[in-house]
Amino acid sequence: MKISHLDHLVLTVANIEKTCEFYSEILGMDIVTFEKNKKALQFGTQKINLHQFKQETFPKARNSTPGSADLCLITLTPLDEVLQELTEKNIPVLEGGITERIGSTGKINSIFFRDPDLNLIAVSNYIS
Repeated sequence: MKISHLDHLVLTVANIEKTCEFYSEILGMDIVTFEKNKKALQFGTQKINLHQFKQETFPKARNSTPGSADLCLITLTPLDEVLQELTEKNIPVLEGGITERIGSTGKINSIFFRDPDLNLIAVSNYIS
């Protein structure tokens, strides 16, 4: 077997409405409604499906809980602009600002912050 790409991932959240608001207003993702009024966050060709804590769809992760995810999202926006936007929107930034890390294909610069469930979110640029 050889996996080609990730289609979607699932976040278990305490409040779907609050999560949709954060990811759409802060990260510019589109809110999508699909089968039986389920919600997802769409960006590019990927999506994040949302499960309401204690009302998850089966099958599900064995220990699904809000605040257990760590996501790295790539942006084409320069990180100085991302940092300014997060500051303007009163989103606390961790690690003191822009930090260098290793992504799936090489070095990246990242800004870390938390979503409403305290999941760790990194917004990153590839370093050429």
